[in-house]
Amino acid sequence: MTPLQSSLLSGLEGITHGFFGRRGGVSTGVLASLNCGYGSNDDAAAVLENRTRVATWLGTQEPRLLTVYQIHSAEAVNVTVPWARGDAPKADGMATNVPGIALGVLAADCAPVLFADVSAGVIGSAHAGWKGAIGGVVESVVSLMETLGAKRARIRASIGPCISQASYEVGPEFRARFVESADENAGYFVPSTRADHWQFDLPGFVRARLAVAGVEVDVVGACTYEDEKGFFSYRRATHRAEPEYGRNLSAIMLTP
Repeated sequence: MTPLQSSLLSGLEGITHGFFGRRGGVSTGVLASLNCGYGSNDDAAAVLENRTRVATWLGTQEPRLLTVYQIHSAEAVNVTVPWARGDAPKADGMATNVPGIALGVLAADCAPVLFADVSAGVIGSAHAGWKGAIGGVVESVVSLMETLGAKRARIRASIGPCISQASYEVGPEFRARFVESADENAGYFVPSTRADHWQFDLPGFVRARLAVAGVEVDVVGACTYEDEKGFFSYRRATHRAEPEYGRNLSAIMLTP
């Protein structure tokens, strides 16, 4: 189990991070093998073992590897202590200044974003699907990190594996929502081969939002839809009429 890592975050002292795909776990069938989402119809013991393996790789214990109850929102929460699985807050972003707590993002095409200001000792994470991205989830995380002492000019962020523009076809109503929000958003769409359909650049859109917020950012360029062996994909599972899909886990932690 070797996660992908950001060159931007890898050069920073005092943190550990990883964008974990589907390899290296114990789940079986269409969920094989490193499914880390309790929201899937997977054996809970298998999910726990998978999350334990991720936590161990990061250098912490599984109860300190936290994920929120993701709702495709712009909500971000300050993490001070671990919570039990059933007590996870409804949100899509987190920030903390507590070493040893790993902030996790579950995704299966949406963009996971990891943040760090090592000078302040503050980290963050965001689950940026299209709703959260246009709603401002990455900006919410940056603002929350600032309340903990971070400076946006020092924050480094990385966008992990997500669905690429070539695999993300959308209808006209989808594009209209973005263009109505801001004319320049039209630049994140190119015509599809199907009439009146478009291909949306999710990682490009998220990257632009971070740049406007004054945050240095890089993109770990892997497509969850195209790389079947490497990642789970909700859209791929839907196109194949598969009964279930797994969740990829990305996480960042201040080292104790």
